[in-house]
Amino acid sequence: MKRFISVVSRWLVLSLALTGGQVLAQGASAYPNRPIKIVVPFAPGGSTDALARLLAQRLTVAWGQTVIVENKPGAGATLGADYVAKSPADGYTLLMGAAHHTIAQNVYTKLPYHFGRDFAPVSIVAMIPNVIVINARVPANSIEEFIALAKQEPGMLNYGSAGAGTAHHLIGEMFNLQAGVNIVHIPYKGSSPAVADLVSGQVQAMFDTVSSALPQIKAGKTRALAVTTAKRSSALPDVPTLNETVLPGFDVGTWFGILAPAATPADIVAKLSTEIIRIVHTPEVTQQLLDMGSEPVGGTAAEMKAQIMKELNAFGELTQKIKLTVD
Repeated sequence: MKRFISVVSRWLVLSLALTGGQVLAQGASAYPNRPIKIVVPFAPGGSTDALARLLAQRLTVAWGQTVIVENKPGAGATLGADYVAKSPADGYTLLMGAAHHTIAQNVYTKLPYHFGRDFAPVSIVAMIPNVIVINARVPANSIEEFIALAKQEPGMLNYGSAGAGTAHHLIGEMFNLQAGVNIVHIPYKGSSPAVADLVSGQVQAMFDTVSSALPQIKAGKTRALAVTTAKRSSALPDVPTLNETVLPGFDVGTWFGILAPAATPADIVAKLSTEIIRIVHTPEVTQQLLDMGSEPVGGTAAEMKAQIMKELNAFGELTQKIKLTVD
């Protein structure tokens, strides 16, 4: 009898394992068979929101399933990220993440998740370069002249940001360290008030995203000196990069991409990644992204993971050097 029970038990375990595997495989091959939700951890109207809605529209058409965008702002974009990290790992709840999350992992002292471990990278959709812009009255016509001015008057120039711990802030501090200058950080509650004070001359510089900075540059109210990514911006083709001028190797921008909860099956992640890459590289979407001031990427899941790990390490070293934490 004991031998019979043992044989039956092993048979049941094997059957359940095989059945479970078949169900999982069927679920992956049928994906998606119900609506998908893309969580944007920022308020409506920003770059992250616009990119998510463009992608949602295209995925809806491609798959015949509704893809909705749900905004969950708060706690420096970590509220929405935490929601997705704790959602079912089935491919139906996704995060429109951004470079800000690799910074947040290093500056927030009590995050309820780990950005490098609790998410499965899917694809970086686009990269928006940051650009060093100065008030039009600042006596510098190039990045070389701006650095020379900053060295002549250490601590007298300042730069605005969208807040402590944002990409604007960290890129500014990275520039300070590598250029050997001391441009004072002035944090604001958002990008708009910082831009307003840049135009009025209350602050002399910003390390703003190209999409945000472009209107003031075109209006002649600010002057673009250099782009922070290794390649020039398509929206500002005549503006050199830091990499090609004064700081070789400087390559930091603001990426936006899709992530899923960490335990999401690999074949679902692969299906999502393949479709997003296809969408991003269609001529119409590529042009829409360029019109928004962003650079189309459409990278693989592996490439996104490498970008995230690179930034987690780089921003980790930087925040330790400048002793930055945010509660």
